[in-house]
Amino acid sequence: MSYSLAPDVTTAETDDGMVLLHESTGRYWMLNRTGATVVRLLRDGLGVPEIVEELATSFPGQRERVAADVDALVARLVGARLVTA
Repeated sequence: MSYSLAPDVTTAETDDGMVLLHESTGRYWMLNRTGATVVRLLRDGLGVPEIVEELATSFPGQRERVAADVDALVARLVGARLVTA
């Protein structure tokens, strides 16, 4: 499944990651560097399995944890209507 940012979501890079603004609700979401990487890769058209593979190279031996964390983040972003499937 592919995901994309919702049309009413804007992003801003920060020193520590990224801020997402849901323009319809006025709510901000702050992401750490890893979360920002996930959003960038989603924007680039990668699916969750490809994102997990990309991040797993930075966290050797923790692929299952990376997969669970990416799945959880994407689910929260979808639930907040920041990302659409």
